[in-house]
Amino acid sequence: MPHSNFEKTVPAGSKTTSPSKEVTHSKILVLCIDRDDDIGTKGGIETPIVGRDACINAGTRLAIEDPEDADSNAIFGAVKHYEELVSKGYTVEVAVVAGKFNRGVEADEKISLEVKSILEKYNADGAVIVSDGEDDETVLPVIQSRVPVISVQRVIIRHSRSVEYSYAVLGRYLKMLVYDSQYSKFFLGVPGVLLTAGALAVIFDAGKWITAIILAILGGAFIVRAFDIDKTVSSFGRLTPTSFIKIFSVIAGVLIILAAIANGISSIPTNMLWPEMGVLDVLGNRVIVGSFTTGTVTLLWIGIATILGGFLLSDWFRGSARTMSDILRLVVLALLYIPVLQFTSVLTEGTNPFSLISSLLIGLAVSLVAATFLYQYFRNKKGGEVLKH
Repeated sequence: MPHSNFEKTVPAGSKTTSPSKEVTHSKILVLCIDRDDDIGTKGGIETPIVGRDACINAGTRLAIEDPEDADSNAIFGAVKHYEELVSKGYTVEVAVVAGKFNRGVEADEKISLEVKSILEKYNADGAVIVSDGEDDETVLPVIQSRVPVISVQRVIIRHSRSVEYSYAVLGRYLKMLVYDSQYSKFFLGVPGVLLTAGALAVIFDAGKWITAIILAILGGAFIVRAFDIDKTVSSFGRLTPTSFIKIFSVIAGVLIILAAIANGISSIPTNMLWPEMGVLDVLGNRVIVGSFTTGTVTLLWIGIATILGGFLLSDWFRGSARTMSDILRLVVLALLYIPVLQFTSVLTEGTNPFSLISSLLIGLAVSLVAATFLYQYFRNKKGGEVLKH
């Protein structure tokens, strides 16, 4: 068991015989934090848990359900600190609060509400935080917004140093990589696909492509994991009606944009292109760039507006504060349409560029007026509150 590093503050020149003269906090709350809610998901116990006996029962229940979980030791550590402080003459209460399984903002908000409910019944003026690691201690600012934190105690489990126990710990992690789907799909799935692809390349005598295949598979796996594409796909079954609006608008907008690109390519005069031309030659040709832009811009703007319109409808139905930003995006998109057409005219026909500059200045002024109007409208609609995105 860890020992307490908590020390009482002793004013200079005072004696140490009377605890009542030494204590600077009249009521102390010993608080054990379980940010990922193991006490709820494994032990089936609702938080907050207040009181010595209730905390011991909760720690025992969690230890029975999962003897390897460190949170049960943290709970017992909190009880130990509670008893030590009581023996020194402090007025103390011990409690356990928990967040949510996925951690994040929702977990911290839940912890904040539970601490608030505890303080409404036990008006502590100082808190001793007990946790089993740095992750739980990330909520310290949340706790400090409710009650001053006077000490932080971390419970560290001592493991045996023998070789056999080291192998046992290593075997446990290897077992987790094999049987836990959260890890196995990457640590086993990706190497399995690579081995299968290499075997097929050898069977079909496509050895010269094996490097490209391996790089493509690895690249795809890294992209999927980096952008949480797998989680996004798995969440399709839990989509809300507004999410379907976003999906439809994005797919429709992308198709229109692809059609715009194809139309822009077909708008380029065929006699302007020849095989010997490089990328720089194409980009440096005003006629080619202007013809491509002229054929692309209208459909491109429709495609972008379709995507932005879908996000606007989705946020509007949900009553989101982002509605104002969605409207402004559509306004700016509409105001840029004329300047883009004038830009293509400058490229292809050599017209005066001052008309383009005047259009941009007018668009900027209209954007400022629209932003001011929308800001005032939505602020009044929300009862004077400033919107934050």
